[in-house]
Amino acid sequence: MSYDQTSGTNTGQPTQKKDSKKLIYSVFALTTALALTWGYIIYDKSKSTEIVQQLQTKVISVDSSKTALEREFDQASAKADSLMGSNTKLNGTITAKNKDIQRLKANIGSILRNKNATAAELTSAKTMIDELNGKVNELYVQIEQLKGEKQQLVVEKVQLITDKANLQDTLQRTTFEKQHVEDVASTLHASDINVEAVNVKNNGKEKETSTAKRASLMRISFQLDENRIAPSGEKELYVCVLNPDGTVVTKGNSITTRVDGDKKYSEKLVVNYEQGKPLPVSYDWKQNESKFQIGNYKVEIYQNGYKIGEGNATLKKGGLFASL
Repeated sequence: MSYDQTSGTNTGQPTQKKDSKKLIYSVFALTTALALTWGYIIYDKSKSTEIVQQLQTKVISVDSSKTALEREFDQASAKADSLMGSNTKLNGTITAKNKDIQRLKANIGSILRNKNATAAELTSAKTMIDELNGKVNELYVQIEQLKGEKQQLVVEKVQLITDKANLQDTLQRTTFEKQHVEDVASTLHASDINVEAVNVKNNGKEKETSTAKRASLMRISFQLDENRIAPSGEKELYVCVLNPDGTVVTKGNSITTRVDGDKKYSEKLVVNYEQGKPLPVSYDWKQNESKFQIGNYKVEIYQNGYKIGEGNATLKKGGLFASL
């Protein structure tokens, strides 16, 4: 220890102790400050990491929600497009609903195409997707209803076509039957048919005969009865003369009858008939052969395809007592 020789005071050791305490306090304060600083840094970093993780979780959640919305939107859009694509002929109500659907699709698509869409916008998109699904379901119900109505209309149309065909068939049959009745009713009828063999002498005198070798001609006479349906005018009559062997004496001509089909005839007569009045007809028929055959001759008369009368005459073999 040293002493100041002038004042006699001890100046060495106390001063050194004060300086040591100050140094210790300073080191402690610095250490404490460093500890607090590193603690804050560590805490702040931990907090920042937590916030980042929360933000990442929120982003992932938003992305997941957006992906789910996009999937739901695609399904609704596909269903709407399928319905509209398979039902091109729509009524006014469905066409208007389709416009609403297309409007919603455009609005939803605009939001989902935005990479920076907010949660509020995604919520709005979700609401519109729900509305879209509702309208698509309503559209499906209406289309099914229209299909049912269309099917019913098809059934009714088929029934109408069937009824029309049946009516046309009935009308045709009725018309045919009417025409047939009128046709039959307008066909003339021959009565008082008389067939006789006539012998014509050289001087022109005539005499009825029943002998084959004396017969020069066969006179066919009859009356066309009055008919109030047949119109006045020329009528064609066809005379068929059948030999005793049953063959028709003909020049090769034939007519089509309503019952017997095609039939050869001997002569065609044209008479002028007046409606509602009887008309007597007489016709002399000569055969091509020089002699008449022995036996029964049959005469049939046709008009309008129907046989309207028939008669016959029998020629015998001539002898010593034959009628002259």
